[in-house]
Amino acid sequence: MSEDRDEELERLKAKRLAEMSAPKQSGAKTMSHPYETLTDDNFESTVNAAKGLVVVDFWATWCGPCMMMSPVFEQLAEKYQGRALLAKMNVDENRAIPEKFGIYGIPTFVFFKGGQEIGRAVGAMGQKGLEAEIEKRL
Repeated sequence: MSEDRDEELERLKAKRLAEMSAPKQSGAKTMSHPYETLTDDNFESTVNAAKGLVVVDFWATWCGPCMMMSPVFEQLAEKYQGRALLAKMNVDENRAIPEKFGIYGIPTFVFFKGGQEIGRAVGAMGQKGLEAEIEKRL
C-alpha cells in the first residue's frame, strides 16, 4: 500500500510541476475552482453556516506537498459538491485562523461539522487517502 501511495504522490507531483512550469498565456481567463476560498474574515461565518461536513485545506504557495495536493483537492471538491463543503485557506495570507487552530505543518486538512472541529489529517496523501478521510466523516 505504501508503494501505491508513493507512486500516486510521484504522479501528482509530476503533473503539478508540469502545470506550474507551463507558459502562461496573456489574456487567458482565470479558471474558476469548485472549492471556497477562506480568509481570516470569512472563515467563521462560512464554516459555521455550512450544513454538513466542511473540509479546510490549510496550504501555502511555497509548499511542495501543498501544490501536489491541489489538483486532488479540486477533484474531490467537484465530486463532493452538495455533500460537503471543501475550502482552502492560504496560511501566509491569513494568520489568525491557522494560529487559532494550531496549524504548524502544511498541508493540514481540518474537518468540521456544526462549526466544530471533528478531526484532521496532516501531510500529503493520495486521492484515495483524502477521500477515505472525507468518507469516514460524512
